[in-house]
Amino acid sequence: MLILAFDTATPAVTAALCQSDDSGGVLVRADASTVDARHHGELLTPQIRDVMARAGAELTEVTHIAVGIGPGPYTGLRVGLATAHALADALGVPCHGVATLDALALASGRDEPFIAATDARRKEVFWARYADSRTRTGEISVDRPADVDTGGLPVIGHGARLYTEVFGAAAADPEPLYPTAAAIGEVALRRLAAGEPLPEPRPLYLRRPDAVLPGAPKKVRQWQA
Repeated sequence: MLILAFDTATPAVTAALCQSDDSGGVLVRADASTVDARHHGELLTPQIRDVMARAGAELTEVTHIAVGIGPGPYTGLRVGLATAHALADALGVPCHGVATLDALALASGRDEPFIAATDARRKEVFWARYADSRTRTGEISVDRPADVDTGGLPVIGHGARLYTEVFGAAAADPEPLYPTAAAIGEVALRRLAAGEPLPEPRPLYLRRPDAVLPGAPKKVRQWQA
């Protein structure tokens, strides 16, 4: 399997080309990451071209697409998902979703329990608890940092860095701050090889939309002299 993986659910725009090797491991043929919260749309496609060129591969060789599904800010998240669907449709290959926090956790390489947290804006974090870098032990949530029950576990990720005054000693070693596409690809490859299901490539939203349908118009009383 040759997987083109990318993620735009955080300020990091990241892409990688990964394949399974003969020993059942994962080989990253090329990868790239740029931290820029405002230019996901301008950066992703050139980054994919660069990764493919450095890997010495053609898009027609790709057998699967893997994309981060968040949670994350709407605009950046949709850039990656729209690109993933377009490429998968054009190439005629399957498209798989990977929770962005799962990729962040895998990139940490930790063997002990911890919490991964990313910035959810509005003074909140997206977070989840992990038994180790490959094993999430609960659902992904969104909360104010003060409402996250760390249970004494270390907290990693950009969310930890942003709210060190709240997390205290738990956020003393927050690296890595962002997920990598190499980790997205590895999560996808390992689960596909094991026959485990992957999420649909749809945005993982944890909040109700800000936009709502307008209510009935107010009645206006006509003034008469």
